[in-house]
This record gives sequence, structure tokens and C-alpha cells, in this order.
Amino acid sequence: LLDEKSSAAICQSTGKLLKSNSHGQIVMMAGSTLRKVKSRSWKKQRHFRLLEDGQTIWYKSRWAGRGHSTFSISELEVVREGHQSEVLLSIAEEFPADLCFTLVFHGRQGNLDLVADTPEEARAWIQGVRKLIHKTQTMDEKERLDQYPLHRRRSLRSKADKNKDGKMTFKEVRKLLKMMNVDMNEEHALHLFTMADKSDSGSLEIEQFVLFYKMLTQRDEVWKVFQDYSGDGEKLMLEELENFLKTEQQEGEQSVQHAPELIDRYEPSDSAKKQGAMSFDGFQMYLCSQEGSIFKPEHRELHQDMSQPLGHYFISSSHNTYLLEDQLRGHSSLEAYIQALKRGCRCVEVDCWEGGDGEPIVYHGHTLTSKILFRDVISTLKEYAFKTSDFPVILSLENHCGVEQQTVMARHLSQILGDTLLTTLLDGTIPQQLPSPQELRGKILLKAKKIGGLEVCPDGTLTDEVSDDEEMPNDEAESQKSKSKLSRELSDLVVYCKSVHFHGFEQARSHGKCYEMSSFSESKAKKLAKEAGADFVQYNSRQLSRIYPSGLRTDSSNYNPQEMWSVGCQIVALNFQTAGLEMDLNDGLFRQNGRCGFVLKPDFMRDGHTRFSPEKPEERQGYKPRRLSIQVISGQQLPKVNQKEGSIVDPLVRVEIYGVPQDQSKEETSHINNNGFNPVWNETLNFVIHVPELALVRFVVEDYDKASRNDFIGQFTLPFTCVQPGYRHIHLLSKDGTAIPPSSLFCFKKRAIHFLKEVKFIINKLIYCLS
Repeated sequence: LLDEKSSAAICQSTGKLLKSNSHGQIVMMAGSTLRKVKSRSWKKQRHFRLLEDGQTIWYKSRWAGRGHSTFSISELEVVREGHQSEVLLSIAEEFPADLCFTLVFHGRQGNLDLVADTPEEARAWIQGVRKLIHKTQTMDEKERLDQYPLHRRRSLRSKADKNKDGKMTFKEVRKLLKMMNVDMNEEHALHLFTMADKSDSGSLEIEQFVLFYKMLTQRDEVWKVFQDYSGDGEKLMLEELENFLKTEQQEGEQSVQHAPELIDRYEPSDSAKKQGAMSFDGFQMYLCSQEGSIFKPEHRELHQDMSQPLGHYFISSSHNTYLLEDQLRGHSSLEAYIQALKRGCRCVEVDCWEGGDGEPIVYHGHTLTSKILFRDVISTLKEYAFKTSDFPVILSLENHCGVEQQTVMARHLSQILGDTLLTTLLDGTIPQQLPSPQELRGKILLKAKKIGGLEVCPDGTLTDEVSDDEEMPNDEAESQKSKSKLSRELSDLVVYCKSVHFHGFEQARSHGKCYEMSSFSESKAKKLAKEAGADFVQYNSRQLSRIYPSGLRTDSSNYNPQEMWSVGCQIVALNFQTAGLEMDLNDGLFRQNGRCGFVLKPDFMRDGHTRFSPEKPEERQGYKPRRLSIQVISGQQLPKVNQKEGSIVDPLVRVEIYGVPQDQSKEETSHINNNGFNPVWNETLNFVIHVPELALVRFVVEDYDKASRNDFIGQFTLPFTCVQPGYRHIHLLSKDGTAIPPSSLFCFKKRAIHFLKEVKFIINKLIYCLS
């Protein structure tokens, strides 16, 4: 712990006036030796400290040599105090809870479990990091947009300033440009350097470097748009801003009310605000904000009708949720459930097997995956089920236990979940349709086998055939026959999600109950979708269906979920631990509606009468294809994919459409040589969307390579119905689905129009010209 004199010295050296309640940050800046823990046997001491920018934590990754790592506060989601991770729980006898804490990262990155030497030191780090996370999360748009370039400038200056004298020579600036993904010709680079070097000293001090950075990041393409609407070339008066919003952003009469709000929110100049005007800086800040993004702001919020029956929604769903890795040797972990629930998952899977000491265990049976206790999974579910969304969670139970341990499972479910577990009908009557997400808010529903209308066995148990929820080898199926008895206690906990065999669409139409649901392997679902797509859609308007990956996907890869959504399947279960295209589509679909994990299906998939086949969308009543026209203008500060010194990306942009078979298409721009900092394309990509209600649009940026496969740089996926028209920024995400600010694309999206209307207009125009 630091005395008052040491604290003052740190404040002075960092140029910050830390308040008395920022003791945690003072300790963090001074640095601490903490134990980094990976397992009971792997505990290494590492030196951690907060860098002067107040946003970066540095730590020595090994004692010998120069190895070190850094991460940004913006990468952290939360700090857990005490033994709140499996790793720290495993060493609880060795280190008390008041020494332990866990840094939890966004996305799929693993946690960082740490142990301090004293409770005071642990508390200082916990409180300090929490304050910094809170500050980052509560920044307004202006502060956030200011923070990213500031943090980036400091980071790049530090790396490029070879002799650490706080000044930058032209040679160091050239190195900096390489780091920033810019291959600028030497003459232009020297011109900018000379303009910034006001003192003619041959080097740039901090203020001069800020000027150099500002000139470097000047957005000519945004300046051109600004000039098109500015009368004096310096500012947009209120009427000019309204004109821009009406003409380019297609806001209509709403712009009259919106324009003053934008000036108040984004204009940094008080004098411009007083004139009711927006400067170029304010204009650029608006376009770079979430409000100026391609995703409609109103669709980010919970905006859909949540009072429809449960089967009328697509539901974010996970397969073998307990696994963090592959299906054969992967690690089973409670963290996997936490991560899935944090991503908005509303259907998790639990594979239960006979365990020792009478306690059921969870793992991928007959493999080398590790095992966790069923009761610990249920406790985790109780704690995290409703942190991201308060709409219902479906617990999909794969039951491989005998009657005795099934009864134990029932007891754990009832005692741990309590009233959260739905065990009775909402109104006491047999339903003709499923209740709504609104009615089931805050409830956990058990999906499992249930006996209905069958006789009770003499031993007090109920018998039922094994469901086909997962494909099983023959020998396992045989062994299951001896365990095909169900515990009455477990059966009684199943209400609205009874697992049954699927015996065909005709049988389901005449005898199926709304609370009965079947599971289909991806291959079986694809076959049904191709052979009887319209029947599948109608089936899914009445009953729930769950799709799961093929058993051959031992690497935890995923199938394309769009094929299943196109026939109305609600529970399309994916391996959440595996990043890639399929999870991008899942995240893209469920990014709307407040990320609540439920998305209302189009009305033609809900009414039960409309015949809709994904293979023949033009036969649907009310068929209205739309044209999508995207002008890809420029990119901003794209990340380097090859960290080799001197390597600079050659970026291209590809726009991909996912939907019904006729809508699957992609178009791409040309590549730009050696410029990942501010590439300009100005290329327009055009598409015809036959079923816009089901289409997803994916923007992908890649590093072009003529000799091998292109490298992934970033992506962003969203529903077609959530795309905003006008000049918009697309804030790119990493392969892991986390933000990579300030990397973005700048595009212009024309208002979507009905394709048939456009064709009719062109034909009429041709007839007029010919006549």
C-alpha cells in the first residue's frame, strides 16, 4: 500500500488528478505481483500494473526475458470477487476468498483468475477495475468516440517512440504508419510531418503529434458529403441538417424534430450550438455513432410483440452447452453455460449420466470430455438465467440416468430453482396453444420425456419409449432400453415441452399437441425442408421443433442455421463455443429486439394457413421482392491480421445475403493495395431479396491474397429488416464477435424498394420512349 507522498508522485507523473476515492487505481498504477491461476497445479506469479493511459493493463507474461502482455479495460465485462470460478473454487482451501478475484472478458476469451498477497491489495484491484469498467460502459457517445483515437494515439506513439524520449522523428513516424496499416508515399508523409512540426525541430512533441494524427485521420469522403449540404462550407445550419436527414438519411418529417437533438448530442462547439448549427467535427461524430450506424436504433430495443405463443418465435439455442471445446476431449465447464446465457441463449442443453455417490453428472457420454455435477449446472442456471434477458429459458434435458438418480435430478431442480421452475399449467387447463414469452417471463421450462395418458407401473415409476433427441449408437440404444423407466418426480416437472418421437407431418396435424415437441438431426431436418418445406413451416406454426448438429461434427463445427429458420424451426441449436459464419448469423438474427433471445417469426410463418415454401417463395400470397443497393465507400483503421513487421493489409469488402435458397448470394469489391488505415472503394453492390423478412446481410472484410486463401479482418451481420438507409457506418466485429473499435466501414444504402415496382416502372418508361 502506498503512502500519501508516493500517491502524489504517481499522480504527478501521469498528469492525472486522482480523487481520494480512486485508491484502487493508484495501487494499480504502482503495480502488484499477483498469482495467475490456471489450475490447482498451475499458479505463477506475474507483475500487473495499469498504464498511464488509464485504459490498459500490462503484465509480465513470464519472469525470464521480455515477455509481456496487455489488454484494454474495454475488453473486460465484469470483475467477480472471491471463489466465483471453477479454477478458484478448486484452490479454495489454499487461498481464502478475500484474496481471490476473476477478470471476465467479453466474448469467448477465457477468464483471468488472480490471487493477491493481501485482502487490501485484492480489494484495491477489484474496486479499481470495477470503476474503470463502469466509466468505460457509461461513456456517452462523444466521450467514447474521443476515447478510442486518444487511446490508439498513445498506444501507437509508445510503440513507435524507439528511444522513449517523448518525441518522434520522421523515421519513427514512418514506422508508426506501418503499424497503422498505412503504406503512404514518403513525400506525402514528409509533407504532413512538416506541417505538424511547428517548431522546425525535426521531431514531434505530444501536441504536434496530435495535430499530425488529426491530419492523417481527416475523412475526405465525409467532408465531401458535408460540403454538399453546407452553404458556407464551415457548418450545417439547422435547415441544412434537416435537408440532409430528409434527402440522404430518408427520415422524412421526423428530421425536423431529430436535427436539433443531433446538434445537442454530438456538436462539440458551444458557439455552433448557440447558432443551432453543426460543425464538421459534430457531423462526423454523428455519422460514427451508434445512431449513425447501419443498424436501426429502434430495432436494437425490445420492440416486438411478446404476447404470441412460444412457437411463433425463433429462440436462441445452444447444443451441448456444457462444452468449451470439441465433442470428444473437450472441457466441460460451468463457464460454458454462463457464456451462452450472456450471449442471450434461451435454450441450454444438459446431458445427464449416472455419477458416483448417487450424484448425476454432466458430460458427453462415452467420450473423454470432462465431467461436472448436475447440481452445479442447475445452480449456475439459477444465478445466470435472467441476467441478460428475463424471458423464459428452456432446459433441454438428455436423460441417460436410472430412476434413482432421475429422482435426485428432480430434487435438485425443485430445491435449487424453486418457484423459477415452471411445474404447473399457468391457468390450470390443457392448452390449445403454448403460452407466450411475456406470460413465461422469469421462468425456466424443463424439456424432457413426460408420461401422459399411460398407466402407472407397479413400482411407482412410469414407462415411455426413449425419445430420438440425439442419435445413439446401437449398443447404447440397447443399454437405454433397460433404463427406459421414468421417475414420476422428474416426469411431473415437464409441462409445456414434452419430448416425443416425430411420426410425420400428417400424424402431427391430426394428433399432435401444442406442448409436444420433437428433435431432429440437421440431416433429417434438411431432408424434410427440401421434400416438404411448406408442411414443415405449418408444423412449426403449431409445435416447437429442435434441430441439433450431426454427431459427425466432433470438432464442434456448426451447420447453417438459416436453412432451419427458413422453414420456421424455433430451437436451432448451435455449438456456441465455435466462432465462425454460423455463429455470426445467429448473433446477427438475435442482435435485434433487445438481444432478449426471442425474435418474432414473419406473419406468413405464424398464421398456420399460408402455404410458404422456401424453395418457391414467389408462390406465396403477398410476394414482394426487394432490391438492396449498397455503395461501399471507405474503411477506417482496419486491424492488422499479420503482425509481421512491415506487413500491411490489402482489404476488400464482400456483402453476403443469407435467406431462402434464391436469396443466397454474395458480391465483393476490388481489393485496395497496402492500405488498411483509410481505404476507399466507392463501389456499389446490388442484390434482389425475394423474402426480405428472413434475409440476413453480412458485411465481411478480408485481406486479399492472390496465392492463398484471404485472411479474415472483421465482419458485421444484421437482419435485412434492420438495415437503415442513408450514409451509415458499419462497426466491425472480430471473429469472436467482439467489437474492434475504431475499425469500421462507411457505406451508403439506398432506400429498399419493391423490385416488381421498379421493373414495372422501367417497362413503362421504355414503352413511353418507344411510343
